[in-house]
Amino acid sequence: MKHLQFYLIAAVATLLTSCNGAGSTNNDGDSSDNSSNDVQELELYAPGTREVDIDFDIASITSYEEYRHAVDHYWDGFDFEADSLVVAYDTMSLVQAFATYATVIEPNRADSLMRALIHRAERSRPVLDLFSHVAETVLHDPNSPLRNDEYYIPILETLIESPLLDEYDKVVPAYDLNIALKNRIGHIATDFVYTLANGRTGRLHDIRADYVILLFSNPGCPMCRGIIDELTASPLISELSELGRVEVLNVYPDTDLNAWRDYLSELPTEWINSYDQGTILTNEHLYNLSAIPSLYLLDSTKRVLVKDGTDVAMIENIIAISEANR
Repeated sequence: MKHLQFYLIAAVATLLTSCNGAGSTNNDGDSSDNSSNDVQELELYAPGTREVDIDFDIASITSYEEYRHAVDHYWDGFDFEADSLVVAYDTMSLVQAFATYATVIEPNRADSLMRALIHRAERSRPVLDLFSHVAETVLHDPNSPLRNDEYYIPILETLIESPLLDEYDKVVPAYDLNIALKNRIGHIATDFVYTLANGRTGRLHDIRADYVILLFSNPGCPMCRGIIDELTASPLISELSELGRVEVLNVYPDTDLNAWRDYLSELPTEWINSYDQGTILTNEHLYNLSAIPSLYLLDSTKRVLVKDGTDVAMIENIIAISEANR
């Protein structure tokens, strides 16, 4: 019904703006005013034209109470009652608003806040679908710098519980949730066997070091090359590596072993450079390898400190904090 309403508004506005005589036949001028109102309503609901009204200025916040209030009311300017007219919102505007939201909320409140947001979106299926798409784009897309399973898990769990989705609709969220729940921060990383160029094998959990940097990379990947260069250039990582306290396990997860062997000469010889024989990691979905490169930082017990990242500076910061607390 709301879709029909939109097209009726569009049709009426078209007639009023294209038929010049419609306004001139009324001597009291009311027709002209009505035309203006209809055009304004059309502009409000035209697909992709409405900006997200977010009133959040971090620079003006002077206390924690103000910050909490601003976060709790971050989405008040969005029309959750829009139903099918939600198509009026510009998707990129909403993506940007959601990305900002993901960066300003407190990690210890992310679970409750993300669940609450999806529950607000459950006013209608069109609104829920839009927020599901935006959340996936920001928190799950392999190319997103804000990819974050800990923030995405409560969204997926809420979607799976939603009465607005049928069993078919829940298949993809259930699959994504199964992957996201693996190798979570604070949990022990899944053990696996890696194979060296000489055919010898080893296990992740058998590596003895205070920290293990696990890197999944591919030959010919510019971003992989950049991460490798950043790791080797890091004074902190280099120093701890020389002391035997940091080990870097570099794993090639794909099948072109000739390309991998040709690439070996470009890799640091002090690293454990290996491949996944039989592509077990991919076939059994032991790790989320939808995006390469992928960085993990593990402690001495193989507990995950950083998951599926690309930021070497974050690895350095976590190690530095851990070292300061020793």
